[in-house]
Amino acid sequence: MLFLATNDDGYQAKGLKVLAGILGELGEVMVAAPEVEQSACSHSITLDRPLRVRQAGPGIYAVDGTTTDCVLLASQSLLGHRKPDAVFSGINHGPNLGDDVTYSGTVAGAFEGTLLGVRSLAISAGDPRRLDDRETRDLLAGLIGRLLAQPWPKDVLLNINVPAGGDPVRGVRMTVLGRRHYAETVIEKTDPRGRKYYWIGGINPHWYGNENSDFKAVEDGYISVTPLHLDLTHYSSLEGFKGLEADLNP
Repeated sequence: MLFLATNDDGYQAKGLKVLAGILGELGEVMVAAPEVEQSACSHSITLDRPLRVRQAGPGIYAVDGTTTDCVLLASQSLLGHRKPDAVFSGINHGPNLGDDVTYSGTVAGAFEGTLLGVRSLAISAGDPRRLDDRETRDLLAGLIGRLLAQPWPKDVLLNINVPAGGDPVRGVRMTVLGRRHYAETVIEKTDPRGRKYYWIGGINPHWYGNENSDFKAVEDGYISVTPLHLDLTHYSSLEGFKGLEADLNP
């Protein structure tokens, strides 16, 4: 099997190296990742300038663009006429749970792979130090192997989160997305010259959701696996808005 690996932490990130090592036991791996960190770049594509690609090692390409750029370049150019059997994005240095999937460059890499018709998985670790644990890496490798052997619907990608904390991982849970609320999303400060500036990021996040949510699973020490669907249409709402057609159309 041929795997394309990317991330948003940059081609030298520890999590990407761990991921490439796991995938290397299952097949051939090509790495195409950003030259520098692109965290929270979401599903952005570089359209206003040319992209530069540098071969940083055997089968490793550093791209001066976003995670989405990397997947596009690799699938349509760097791989030649070959199509990867799966796209993996990660292992991200930090979680990608709940609402954060809409901002995440890691998840966007898997979204792009899915748009290209390739089975895709985004993987994140609540604490990168967890990847030093051989037992955790073995559990993750076994999970990846089982998922690759398991068919799943088109237009679906899998978002995987490894819990932080020092206790052994307790297992795997299939989950839904939770929700998050920050006490302060935008923080206002004043510089030494009296001018205001702002930090976006928030403090004291509060997670909520049901017992099947991703944040609850990782809180309990489990690896969460959440299927995400490309089709964002809320079909049940369509009927509720049907009356507008008669009112607005002549």
